[in-house]
Amino acid sequence: MRTTIEGNPDYGELIVDLSPGDTIHAVSGAMNWMSSDIRPRARLLGGVVRSFARKVLGGSSLFVSEFTSEREGRVSLAPTFPGAVQSIRLSEQSVWLTPGSFLAASSGIDLRTKFYGMRAFFSGTGAFLIEARGTGEVWFSSYGAIVERELDRELIVDTGHVCAFEPTLDYKITGMGGIKQTLFSGEGLVLRFSGRGRIYLQTRNIHGTAGWLTRFLRR
Repeated sequence: MRTTIEGNPDYGELIVDLSPGDTIHAVSGAMNWMSSDIRPRARLLGGVVRSFARKVLGGSSLFVSEFTSEREGRVSLAPTFPGAVQSIRLSEQSVWLTPGSFLAASSGIDLRTKFYGMRAFFSGTGAFLIEARGTGEVWFSSYGAIVERELDRELIVDTGHVCAFEPTLDYKITGMGGIKQTLFSGEGLVLRFSGRGRIYLQTRNIHGTAGWLTRFLRR
């Protein structure tokens, strides 16, 4: 399997060349186009119970799409929102992905949905996160550009800006300071990440954009 990322940083697109028998998994609805030798199949991610819980509590799709090539084939995968596409190569390790950031994974990656606690409701990431584990490659996307940070101390992140992070990092949700600062600074709640590891952030927040557009739609 060979992959190419085109269109970065504004309109990232993943082009996948599959050899006979190769398989790649992608978020539901990500396919732009594919050759006739590709066989698509939808499957539940994490079983029936977890899939329905993720749909109800997290608002994400029940299914992922599985693309398998019978001969030589090519498929194009792209996220819903404009932004960048980036890959992470795993070797018997794992990474946490926010549901809106996950794009695709190679066949050597095991994808599971995990409930990340009630705090996730207020984090801007959704109640469920996707754990990608194994040996292979994972692709994720952003709204805006992707900023990679290596943490060895605390980092404060505004809600809705996290794409992915390593499991060696943890976070808690706090205010931006005192009550006055939290309520009137425009920042509200923030995520305080701690530990050592990588975190991938997006420079734009889709919820902020939607709120900005709503003011004009009401006129």
